[in-house]
Amino acid sequence: MRSITAMREAATPGTGAADEPFGLYVHWPFCLAKCPYCDFNSHVRHGGVDQARFLDAYLKEMHWFAEHSARRPISSVFFGGGTPSLMEPSTVEAILAEAGRLWGYGDDVEITLEANPTSVEAERFAGYATAGVNRLSIGIQALNDDDLRRLGRQHTAKEALAALDVARAHFPRISFDLIYGREGQSIAAWEAELSEALTYAADHLSLYQLTIEPDTPFAARYAAGKLKLPPGEEAEELYRVTQELCEEAGLPAYEVSNHAKPGYESQHNLVYWRAHDYAGIGPGAHSRLAIDGTRQALSALKLPEGWRDAVDTKGNGLEAAELLSDEERAEEYLLMGLRLSEGIDLDRLSGLDGRQLDRTRLAPLIAEGLLALDDTRLTATSKGRMLLDRLIFEIADARL
Repeated sequence: MRSITAMREAATPGTGAADEPFGLYVHWPFCLAKCPYCDFNSHVRHGGVDQARFLDAYLKEMHWFAEHSARRPISSVFFGGGTPSLMEPSTVEAILAEAGRLWGYGDDVEITLEANPTSVEAERFAGYATAGVNRLSIGIQALNDDDLRRLGRQHTAKEALAALDVARAHFPRISFDLIYGREGQSIAAWEAELSEALTYAADHLSLYQLTIEPDTPFAARYAAGKLKLPPGEEAEELYRVTQELCEEAGLPAYEVSNHAKPGYESQHNLVYWRAHDYAGIGPGAHSRLAIDGTRQALSALKLPEGWRDAVDTKGNGLEAAELLSDEERAEEYLLMGLRLSEGIDLDRLSGLDGRQLDRTRLAPLIAEGLLALDDTRLTATSKGRMLLDRLIFEIADARL
């Protein structure tokens, strides 16, 4: 397998806007089982997946995106899902090699693959590293077996910790996910679990408070009164404890649900939150970039086989393409950027649609400790990031 360095040196240099990050997202939609809380585009195929045929579709769709958008080096690649650690390492290598030929890679390119920590999937870690993956994101979700079963996970806590050890041997950067605010989980229990998790964390943690997503098994249980989550005040305390423990451990929140040592933030997710361009490849993937000269929001067909057949027919599996106005781009930047602890660059915000911020109308929110504002940036405080829907509405109303 060719190294990323060799691919970078062999690639034709990009000719697009190379001064801003550009991300490539690759969606692998298949899972061993569907978790009851998950509303992602994921599918179970008990008869197996023809990876060679799907690989052909991924390569074709990448070619279509490369032909219709500006050429520029890729700054980050993210294999998400579904469960990308069900992919053969050779499939990952082929996608990375072709992406390198089509766009080229920027210096210090970050290549992340999401993985589940079953023992079978952990056996592939060495192959992913050889293929060029340099950051692994592991979906652990809980550190006790009872909660793992309730969450529908296919691994044990022991397997999860063993997978972390394997990952450390192969990847320079590792992140893992936990879900908190689970049914029956007390604040003290979460504090103990997070404290344990922080002893295993290398440089990045993603910590998601459990939410009920529509059309999931958890949603049906919740509606029937069979699933009870922490009430509002307790949920706020869980969030506060999470921020404090991570801050003390040297992994402060750089986004609502993501914590990292300074310099170890997920570069690919920053592409999203800073509203830069990205191409999404695969079933159900989304993109934000200029196609044939116009800024568009693109989404692909969700059913894997339907997407694959569409790619075979027309070169892409797109279901919808929406032109984005300057005002819509500014709204997206506001929506995404306020999730970050760094906040929003005011010049960039006004440069998108020409509108200015009426600072006097934000004074009450600043006095309430929800926002911070200086000459260059608008930032939601830790307290404010708990109330983002309210803040975004009021900030949007304060733009002239």
